Amino acid sequence: QVQLVESGGGLVQAGDSLRLSCAASGRTFNNYGMAWFRQAPGREREFVATIGLNNGVTSYADSVKGRFTISRDNAKKTVYLQMNNLKPEDTAVYYCAARSIAVVTSRPGAYNYWGQGTQVTVSS
Repeated sequence: QVQLVESGGGLVQAGDSLRLSCAASGRTFNNYGMAWFRQAPGREREFVATIGLNNGVTSYADSVKGRFTISRDNAKKTVYLQMNNLKPEDTAVYYCAARSIAVVTSRPGAYNYWGQGTQVTVSS
């Protein structure tokens, strides 16, 4: 069983940066594939970024490529999402997700565990 707790959300202006963190419990964190998704009001949950066993295998949604960076610290059992040059359309609740197979995928149904989410609001 894995529990995920997100933090780092907030209200910022367009062009600002935020770093989200996702702290995980469980002894097998190193073996889990991790990802960030987001959901804006009235919209479906969408893929943002995913990372495999180490920081060398990552994948991003086209809408965030070049602005967001996903990384993980296995010693701290934490995954991060560095978000730069934020835009109003990035406003959403951001969710951390984990799956017991460390193969990157953008499919939300492939993830077994989810956090409660952290709100990110970007004003224009």
